[in-house]
Amino acid sequence: MRIKKSIVSQQVNAYSLDAEKTKSILPQDGHLGLFEIIETGKHITVQSDSKRNVAIFPGDRIIAAFANRYATSQFEGYVPTKHLPEYDILGAGGAIGVVKSKNAALSDVEPTKVKLISFLFDENSNVLNTKFLGLETPTFKYEKRKFQTVLSLGSTMDSGKTTSAAFIARGLALAGKKVAFIKLTGTAYTKDKDFVYDCGAELALDFSDAGYPSTFMCSKEEILSIYQHCLNLIDDSFDFLVMEIADGILQRETNFLIRDENFMKTVDYISFSCGDSLSALHGIQMLNEWNIRPTFISGKFTMSDLLIHEVADESKMPVLTIQQMEAGDCLKYFNK
Repeated sequence: MRIKKSIVSQQVNAYSLDAEKTKSILPQDGHLGLFEIIETGKHITVQSDSKRNVAIFPGDRIIAAFANRYATSQFEGYVPTKHLPEYDILGAGGAIGVVKSKNAALSDVEPTKVKLISFLFDENSNVLNTKFLGLETPTFKYEKRKFQTVLSLGSTMDSGKTTSAAFIARGLALAGKKVAFIKLTGTAYTKDKDFVYDCGAELALDFSDAGYPSTFMCSKEEILSIYQHCLNLIDDSFDFLVMEIADGILQRETNFLIRDENFMKTVDYISFSCGDSLSALHGIQMLNEWNIRPTFISGKFTMSDLLIHEVADESKMPVLTIQQMEAGDCLKYFNK
């Protein structure tokens, strides 16, 4: 039966297997392996290297990678520090680890269980690692670019960051602007960048294009290298870069990025997405304490006219709905 390659293994073409040698090597973030499905749970599909979601069944074998995951509405999971008889699928893109906690909505749902058959080895008998596999690892350097950058931040996971980014991109594209998109952090699954591309971005990238199955628990230097890699793929013909950082402003990687002076120098405008009025108002207060001022506010709360009025009245800041972003209203607040 054929082996099913997950999206995180998309750059892997040649490898060897050695089950005996695997026993003496501890898993590390990004290590690629051949896994057998023991029992399906939360994940009954994985995104393949062709981006198609393929069904998985007990006995199937998949190529995936060890990784950490941070997802407040799903799993918190980590790369184990020792060999275990079974591991968990943490994300549909092929992130494998051990679940530490999960959202209460999943209290009756178990992760899909897998066992490691063998690591994947290169021609020098080294374990293949997805991170910058076959790519140079660039060093981040701040430099002024011709395109302007819009950063999509959120109060938490599922606050509307991707939707805001997508409709900002669509509004800019409909206004005749050439738009690129980067999802800088998260867990590998191309749905978000594909959606923004479908909305009108001419180029859509994410951390998996640098080979990362996840950015959770990565160092700031690693993420800035991913950023530089993506920036190197965006030429000066673009008018705008719309960039999303996953999860909320208190999340580890998001927090250290937005509090990094050189990173924030690359940002011209900020969309802050929130789920309700209190998260919007307190989030704005926290951002202001860090000398960050959103250009406008957006997110799930804009589904309610009542909440829009509450936030606009209290914050004295512009609030944009999906429809307004799609209409290009964000351009009113750019170049100011």
